Amino acid sequence: MPLKMLLLGVAGVMAARSGDMSPPALEPMVASNSGHLALKPAPIEPSWIISGTPHARLADHSRSADEASSTAVWDCTAGEFRWYFGWDETVVIQEGEVHVTAEDGSERWLRAGDIAYFRGGTWATWRIDTYVRKIAFLRKPFPAPLAVVYRLRNALRPRAKGGFAA
Repeated sequence: MPLKMLLLGVAGVMAARSGDMSPPALEPMVASNSGHLALKPAPIEPSWIISGTPHARLADHSRSADEASSTAVWDCTAGEFRWYFGWDETVVIQEGEVHVTAEDGSERWLRAGDIAYFRGGTWATWRIDTYVRKIAFLRKPFPAPLAVVYRLRNALRPRAKGGFAA
């Protein structure tokens, strides 16, 4: 019941702001070749740079209607820097490689074809010897109280056999 009240309250605020409860018109599919997206400068926070002069670029690909997830292409030249993952992020390395050291000290080389997940709210050190290009899938984590309700709901649901379930 409290969750329903929270959701109704949010819906009410949104309705009052826009006067229209219908979702924005969105394309049912967004598709493009990642090599054809226009990358724009996306400077790394200078205080995060450990060595070198890494130059990063970014191209947004898509964003969900609720702005809780997005997909982008990112590349960077040689350098070493710390990176803060404000959102949960799954990356697929398309080209080059990067040496990553996580907060817990674990280390991993990520090369073309590798997939990695970085939990939101964590730091990692990235060392790029020449160049790296990745596709990034970002998801804004649920607020803690809502995450608990969501996990509880999942624990009570019957499990689907094979693959992911909605």
